[in-house]
Amino acid sequence: MTSQSAAGLAGVVVTETQKSKVDGDIGKLQYHGYNILDLAEYAQFEEVVYLLWWNKLPNKAEFEAFEQKLAKLRHIEPEIVQTMKLFPKDTHPMAALRTAVSMLGMWDPNADDNSPEANYEQSCNLLAIMPTVVAAWSRIRKGKEPIAPREDLTLAANFLYMLHGTEPTEAQIDAIDAYLVLLADHGLNASTFSARVTVSTLSDIYSAVVTALGTLKGPAHGGANQKAMEQFMDIGSPDKVDAWFDDLIANKGRIMGIGHRVYKAEDPRATILRDRTRKLAEEGDSKWYDIAWQLEQKARAHEYFLERNLYANVDYYSAIVLYQLGIDVDLFTPLFAMSRVAGWCAHIAEQWEDNRLIRPRADYVGPLDLEWVDLADRD
Repeated sequence: MTSQSAAGLAGVVVTETQKSKVDGDIGKLQYHGYNILDLAEYAQFEEVVYLLWWNKLPNKAEFEAFEQKLAKLRHIEPEIVQTMKLFPKDTHPMAALRTAVSMLGMWDPNADDNSPEANYEQSCNLLAIMPTVVAAWSRIRKGKEPIAPREDLTLAANFLYMLHGTEPTEAQIDAIDAYLVLLADHGLNASTFSARVTVSTLSDIYSAVVTALGTLKGPAHGGANQKAMEQFMDIGSPDKVDAWFDDLIANKGRIMGIGHRVYKAEDPRATILRDRTRKLAEEGDSKWYDIAWQLEQKARAHEYFLERNLYANVDYYSAIVLYQLGIDVDLFTPLFAMSRVAGWCAHIAEQWEDNRLIRPRADYVGPLDLEWVDLADRD
């Protein structure tokens, strides 16, 4: 790489944003000036969405109107549900969600309207319907009928209700709501950047979210929490942590959910989710929390992790939270998307406020001035 470029655009500033600030060196995350620790403790997910979209927390009347608007948008078009029933039953939930979001754009007569008013309506549509799609596919692939959404529940509570068919407990609602708050935005991450690139061409918001979903699907981004849970399942029980860790170190393996591209201190989202995981464990089986906790302590005591400032990240404990809520492992990334769509839509609107086509350059490092050789004369 030349001095003018950086692999993965590391350290390259490409835009300005008011949505979130990540201070990786001190482990601090803020949404438009509000510390994530306070938001996770006191805010409902819908309040955080409003903050990201309008750069202010809603008052009581604004919040109630916003909640009601989202609740009325939760139902999926019957034709989309019928199409989802034609998907191969082994389709990954992220692929099903990506395809369903693309179909949502087809059913929106104003999909190509990029005005601020239309953008807000489309953002509300996506935020409200994506949880319904995820829950519906979870049931369809198991041969069950989707459960219709309810308008009297919060977004978090309604998702768990549509998924399981029973009303969740307060602890379960609190855990999923905190998860949604924590994942709503995170600077110019890969999926957010890809969404901004798409709308910089003046494409529509549905296309941008499909782009972001495709980006989030990768295991180096949104798929990491699924890999983290599969790792805990591979360990199997707390008494096997030591042997598993020693084998990992001997083979120079990697602990999924430990370490982060940005954070050189503990990810504050992991701090919060560790506590939610412990509380859920107190309601039932603590096995998964015990495995995660013991493995984290082993890592934090090892010189390899100490020297490199490698701490638990949001994927590490979020995997346990979601699994304790009875959510299938391959649904973890779609839940990430259900939250992050709030940030994607916020950044899309911000991009369109002062848009310029995102078109970076690449340094060409290949050969030059080669002479043409006819096909018959090539070796």
